[in-house]
Amino acid sequence: MTSAPAGPDAQPAPAAAPRPLRLPVAFALAVAAGLAQLVAFPPYDLWFLAPVAVAALAAAVHRRRLRAGFGLGFVAGAVLFLPLLSWTNLHTGWLPWVLLSLAEAAIVGLLGAASAWVSPLVDRWRPLWPALTGVLWVAQEALRDRAPFGGFPWGRLAFAQGDAPALRLASLGGAPLVTFAVAVAGGALVALAWRRFTPRAAPRPGLRPAALYAAAAAAAIAGPALIPAPDTAGRPTATVAIVQGNVPRLGLEFNDQRRRVLDNHATATERLAADVAAGRATQPDLVVWPENASDIDPLRNADAAARISQATDAIGAPVLLGAVLRGPGPGQVRNAGLLWLPGTGADLTQTYIKRHPVPFAEYVPMRRIARMVSTQVDRVTADFVAGDAPGIVRTGGPVVGDVICFEVAYDEVVRDTVTGGAQLLAVQTNNATFNDAEARQQLAMVRLRAVEHGRQALMASTVGVSAFVDANGAVHQATTFNTAAVELRDMTLGGPTTLATRVGPWPEVVLAVLALAALAWAGARRRAGRRAGTAAAPPTSEHPEAR
Repeated sequence: MTSAPAGPDAQPAPAAAPRPLRLPVAFALAVAAGLAQLVAFPPYDLWFLAPVAVAALAAAVHRRRLRAGFGLGFVAGAVLFLPLLSWTNLHTGWLPWVLLSLAEAAIVGLLGAASAWVSPLVDRWRPLWPALTGVLWVAQEALRDRAPFGGFPWGRLAFAQGDAPALRLASLGGAPLVTFAVAVAGGALVALAWRRFTPRAAPRPGLRPAALYAAAAAAAIAGPALIPAPDTAGRPTATVAIVQGNVPRLGLEFNDQRRRVLDNHATATERLAADVAAGRATQPDLVVWPENASDIDPLRNADAAARISQATDAIGAPVLLGAVLRGPGPGQVRNAGLLWLPGTGADLTQTYIKRHPVPFAEYVPMRRIARMVSTQVDRVTADFVAGDAPGIVRTGGPVVGDVICFEVAYDEVVRDTVTGGAQLLAVQTNNATFNDAEARQQLAMVRLRAVEHGRQALMASTVGVSAFVDANGAVHQATTFNTAAVELRDMTLGGPTTLATRVGPWPEVVLAVLALAALAWAGARRRAGRRAGTAAAPPTSEHPEAR
């Protein structure tokens, strides 16, 4: 039986609403996104999987409702952060680790919802997908860097790029620009792979659009290698020693024998002095001890001060040591980088107080409420008070930009030292309560900061990993974990001011504003689509896989 021919007034059948991937496929992609991003970071260092992670999440949430986009983003975030932050679970129990990981995952969930929300823009203008993906990832990281309680920037895409060409972009726009490039590459990959991108039946993209997306991905991943390295020829140098004294035991009880930890660092410095006197080592211009090298306040304890002075006088060079200082008020302490001079002792004019104490580790916000969640907060018996000045330490030789432990993850804390005149960067840290993976993740941040500001850098840890990093981000003389070690190196001082240092937060501000504009634009297009009854509207309940 043949159908009757269509009359002149017959209307074409409406196009089917665009559908997302089937939910089981999308869920598997979200899990794959979290796993791929995880192994991009140290200790795995498969940096090339970071764009793949971005692409997998973008595909999973495309054309979904906000709730589904949030859920899939949350899954990807949980798969990433639960293992990435597992070092927080080593000595404090599972609850703080899970709460922190899920809080970070929730913000990745917002990224998933935002990516789903801009789906109409991608369906209408597919070449926008890479740029939209890039700005949304930067906005997500900008939020995680600041909230809650001052933020926790661990897991930024930029921090997985230590061995990648994209690291060179840090000299132009810091971590946000590196993240943007990685996410753009991921957006280009998903645009290249996606086939059902319009509500109409459409042929697969031909060579020209496919080549465009492939070129965009290649340019974002490999193009930054063309950025020239900083010129260090003719720059002054200084010989710097890192002292990694080690601790009696790992864990939260690392400093139960506080004098032992101090003695370890003092004794190692005296051994270095003996090697210098015997001609086996070069006389250093500066010695750096790590965070918590003296948890006995040497400004109040004469015995600790005498022991530090003994070591400093022996080596005949300034010592930048990490110390815990009591006060200023009762029940308060400060995490300090303290300059100790041969013959004269502490130079209080060159003391740096950590500006970004870690919530629930160095101080407890809303302590009464936090105690209801976990009594582990009572391990923090004295709240650390934040300093209010950048860590610019003038040693009489090199001017050091001092940051303490997790502060290296925060853009503005490091930049303030360089704009204040720092000639090299020093990260004092104590990894005794964590593990080798955490130390290597932190070292990756030091690498990015060195490139970002065109300054050579070092990381000095109580137990490792300690290392020197040149202005290209290359690591030198890295120590092993849970060992005692002393390393010396001639470090180039200063260098040309990078564009990233000059522009500061503006790349992140511009990219985040563009992300907000994209969300507003997508909202306008959705409203227009609903009014016109077109497929630009969100997926309806007729398509349960969109939920």
